[in-house]
Amino acid sequence: MKNLALLSVLIVATGCGNMSKPTAVYEPMETNSLRAPAYPLVTIDPYTSAWSFSDKLNEDETKHWTGKPFPLLGGIRVDGKSYRFMGREEIPLLPVLETAASMKWEGVYTETKPTGNWMAADYQPAGWKKGVGAFGTDGNPNRETPWNTRDIWVRRSFDLGEDVSKETLYLKFSHDDNIEIYINGMEVATTGRGLNYDLIKEIPAEVIASLKPTGNVIAAHCLNDVGGGYVDFGIMKKVKRGDTFEAVAEQLSAQVLPTQTFYTFRCGPVDLDVIFTAPALMDDLNILSSPFNYLTYQVRSTDGASHDVQIYVEATPQWAVDKVEQPVTFERGSKKGIGYLKTGTAEQAVLGKKGDDLRIDWGYFYLAAAESDRTALKMNAYYDSKKEFMETGTLSADGGRTSGDMQKEMTVLAFTDNLGKVGDKKTGGHLMIGYDDLYSIQYFNDNRMAYWKQEGKVDIMKAFEDGERLYPELMKRCGEFDKQMMTDAAAAGGKSYAELCALAYRQAIAAHKLVTDKEGNLLFLSKENFSNGSIGTVDVTYPSAPLFLVYNPDLLKGMLNPIFYYSESGKWTKPFAAHDVGTYPLANGQTYGGDMPVEESGNMLILTTAIACVEGNADYAAKHWDVLTTWADYLQKEGLDPENQLCTDDFAGHFAHNTNLSIKAIMGVAGYGKLAGMLGKKDVEAKYMQTARDMAAKWVEMAKDGDHYKLTFDKSGTWSQKYNLVWDRLLGFNIFPTEVAATELTFYKTKQNAYGLPLDNREDYTKSDWIIWTACLTGSQADFDALVNPVWKYANETSTRVPLSDWHMTSNGSQRGFQARSVVGGYFMRMLEKKLMK
Repeated sequence: MKNLALLSVLIVATGCGNMSKPTAVYEPMETNSLRAPAYPLVTIDPYTSAWSFSDKLNEDETKHWTGKPFPLLGGIRVDGKSYRFMGREEIPLLPVLETAASMKWEGVYTETKPTGNWMAADYQPAGWKKGVGAFGTDGNPNRETPWNTRDIWVRRSFDLGEDVSKETLYLKFSHDDNIEIYINGMEVATTGRGLNYDLIKEIPAEVIASLKPTGNVIAAHCLNDVGGGYVDFGIMKKVKRGDTFEAVAEQLSAQVLPTQTFYTFRCGPVDLDVIFTAPALMDDLNILSSPFNYLTYQVRSTDGASHDVQIYVEATPQWAVDKVEQPVTFERGSKKGIGYLKTGTAEQAVLGKKGDDLRIDWGYFYLAAAESDRTALKMNAYYDSKKEFMETGTLSADGGRTSGDMQKEMTVLAFTDNLGKVGDKKTGGHLMIGYDDLYSIQYFNDNRMAYWKQEGKVDIMKAFEDGERLYPELMKRCGEFDKQMMTDAAAAGGKSYAELCALAYRQAIAAHKLVTDKEGNLLFLSKENFSNGSIGTVDVTYPSAPLFLVYNPDLLKGMLNPIFYYSESGKWTKPFAAHDVGTYPLANGQTYGGDMPVEESGNMLILTTAIACVEGNADYAAKHWDVLTTWADYLQKEGLDPENQLCTDDFAGHFAHNTNLSIKAIMGVAGYGKLAGMLGKKDVEAKYMQTARDMAAKWVEMAKDGDHYKLTFDKSGTWSQKYNLVWDRLLGFNIFPTEVAATELTFYKTKQNAYGLPLDNREDYTKSDWIIWTACLTGSQADFDALVNPVWKYANETSTRVPLSDWHMTSNGSQRGFQARSVVGGYFMRMLEKKLMK
């Protein structure tokens, strides 16, 4: 048995003849048992970001973090038989059971929770009403039966006019919001919140085996907890054509480590490893900002015999467009031993769009690999490329058919590797998936290139050349980092905590873009994913900061620099910090509709203090002393009992007298005092620290509410997480009595639900990043475990299959909103605590 806790980098000795050549072998350095809500595959920046939203890599198409298709398809050919291991094809389907789009269908439904096994085929739905599908609120297509309540249960009985026992069947369904669907009592699909039409989900073999000529039932429960509602479903069968992957590889394992995602598949007589690696190493900014990720594949025989093996990987131009109707161009070439396929929009409107639910449509997407007699790269029509591989195991050198109109005919960019005869020693190869965005960010009307370009001195082909040369080194470094990070996180907070951190690591980094300004100052600009699309948002920087304080505070400076510049340049003239510097990718000034004066000023002061504590000096603060002073004075005046204004939890709305926001103001004032002391300004230190102590004493008196502390100073019987208090101990202020944190933790443990501690008494929802901050209030491992273990349970069990959402319901674990955001960098607060409290 190989030890999965160690990385093996082996040179495999193989035989002569047509056996495969020696190759390095990579294995996980640690294990992660967490079932990810979505698995990170390619994580370069907020635009080039692809995920698997399902348990199995070959169960669904790969997607951008927004949920739009970013197709990657992978196939393996073993002794002439082909298997699909990644993604899902555009499958030609025929209806077995029509959806409402083509036929009104009859069913029974109830809007009152039924008793008993309501999804079983033999269940008797007494009292249920008759209805015609689809069911939903006004405005939905093909809606026949109005549904305007919170829940609906629907049963549709059907007979089969044909034998489908040997068919590949798919459930086709539409939903708004959370739906669970069963066939003959067996679960086939479950989702979290969202509106989706015509989703396709393969029906498991055991469910197909349950289908009878008569008396079958599809049963669904849909929960509409926000907005409109919709339910529709049917069954489709795959059309057998000979140019799609009929056989599907059996996935044996999947696990997420900080910089890598590992899959293993059984493909007939061979096993296949697939490794997605993002060189997200924060001690090397050139590497961190690399415009490519690696896809590694490794194969070995499992039956003692050698087998003839070829690998196939394809992508589509959807990676380079916002919408599929945009015309695209193609290029195939090579340079210095690197072959590549390239695609992008014909228009090339560089930095032409800003917003949230958008994909990049300027620059160029690439598949690239070292040229060899084993590999081939080719662009061809969607089915032609797959057919050629399945028939021959490779791609011919002649030109394929390409179309700039993806709606008329989809073109694929395809790569093959003929591994030859594979024995019981692993052999494989790799390719690079990359994106050249030409210009990345507009910073106060100046277009800035990505950091890796070094002001235009490095082009994408040089980046690929370096990536190929550094591949063994970077794979080794990533493996070593994964092991060290998991070890450190487990030591800080336990194995479940380490597994959460592994899931959060790439997501937090890839929600940023690294550039510099004209003077060479670092800018590490976040995109506020699925919350409003702002760039450089201070109250997104604040929760994400622990990750970067642990591994490279220069990156946190790169988040703060735009806000400092905005005020110091005179472009922002208010006596408090701005909320943001624009809407991604245009950082030309605040675009958010409301200010957060106490919130953002407190954030800037606290984080500047945290940087000083990590670095052991206040040099960075000294550069910005005047504006820090302005913000500290504002907090002194306005922060103890905040007026009716927003805080970072702006989704909860405006409210006055916010006790947790007051703590932030007090921490900001104390931070300014501490910075003054570090800069030798002892009189200033004494003044502001005493002010902070006085404010803290008043806070305790105003907020006390028996066995806990209030949500707002003016309302007894309320409560909230006081996550901002974590800095009092970590930054060494110690201005609040220790019993405040202890009292709160004791109280919180009486308020938890199955999937976590609610944010406050008003709603069932929570923010998982704040839970982990709150779990660090006392320093007790028992307190930490009590609050964090339900967060692990949420991530492991949530029915909402999207890149980790930080805003979820604590009762059922479903997503409330947000996804793929950088704020999960806040999960590293426990590691930061250990770093600062040494």
